[in-house]
Amino acid sequence: MQLFNYYHYFTSVIPERICDDIVRYGHQIRDTLAVTGNYDNSKKLNQKEIKDLKKTRNSNIVWMNDNWIYREIQPYINTANINSGWNFDWDFSEECQFTKYKKGQYYDWHCDSWNKPYDAPNTPSHGKIRKLSVTISLSDPKDYKGGELEFDFRNNSPHKKPNIRKCKEILPKGSLVVFPSFVWHRVCPVKSGERNSLVIWNLGYPFK
Repeated sequence: MQLFNYYHYFTSVIPERICDDIVRYGHQIRDTLAVTGNYDNSKKLNQKEIKDLKKTRNSNIVWMNDNWIYREIQPYINTANINSGWNFDWDFSEECQFTKYKKGQYYDWHCDSWNKPYDAPNTPSHGKIRKLSVTISLSDPKDYKGGELEFDFRNNSPHKKPNIRKCKEILPKGSLVVFPSFVWHRVCPVKSGERNSLVIWNLGYPFK
């Protein structure tokens, strides 16, 4: 699929009180070590698995599934989908992932989508794939250093010249970026402080 727009951003659109409410909510719930799609969420990882995982991803997360959060974010997903010319068919949002990146934590290059649709009968995600990803900045940029969100527009094609771009547009608190879930991206290591963000994946049936 050829893209003319790899991401669409909105700067400082989520009210500060909403950001603060999400952060307070996230800090009230016990967090867990974030994993990747290679690991089973239902099983406790051994020390070797944790060590291997942290080569790619090192952060702590809390899951949220609250309508007031979706109501705040979803209109921007629809606007980005239209204004960027993607016009992807989607009809379901997964649980929101509140992420804490503390000093030294990061998430290396990855994409959010998989080759196969979800196999989850009797659920809204069955037969669907991740199509649109959203990242919301919940922290004031003065509260941390590092932790930049970067995109690689090669989409992990090693024969192409690197085409990396920092998404500086979402540094201000309350900013968000929407992008196709197959676009490769990373969160650089946090050098100091704590970076809080919210991620939502939005599903639809596979592309034809």
